[in-house]
Amino acid sequence: MINWIYLLLAGVCEIGWPVGLKLAIYNKWWAVFAIVTMAASGLLLFLAQKAIPMGTAYAVWTGIGAVGAFVVGILWFKDPATAMRMISVSFIVIGIIGLKLAA
Repeated sequence: MINWIYLLLAGVCEIGWPVGLKLAIYNKWWAVFAIVTMAASGLLLFLAQKAIPMGTAYAVWTGIGAVGAFVVGILWFKDPATAMRMISVSFIVIGIIGLKLAA
């Protein structure tokens, strides 16, 4: 169970670095935040893969990051929330759930 917690936290950190890079346009310290979250994400993924198959861990990690960045983009950066984008991201969520249930 701890490995799935590591993987969840790695996915959350994976959301942090694109947000940091986006905000670095306005304040360069956000670039430091991006670097720290990249490193934390990689370390936590490393720990998670000790018990979770690599393909599953990688897909879940990138999926959490992609969906999280998508949601943050809509909520904070006013990215478009079109029906096609929402349907498309729902396929990523379904894939993450399927990989977790299959593990």
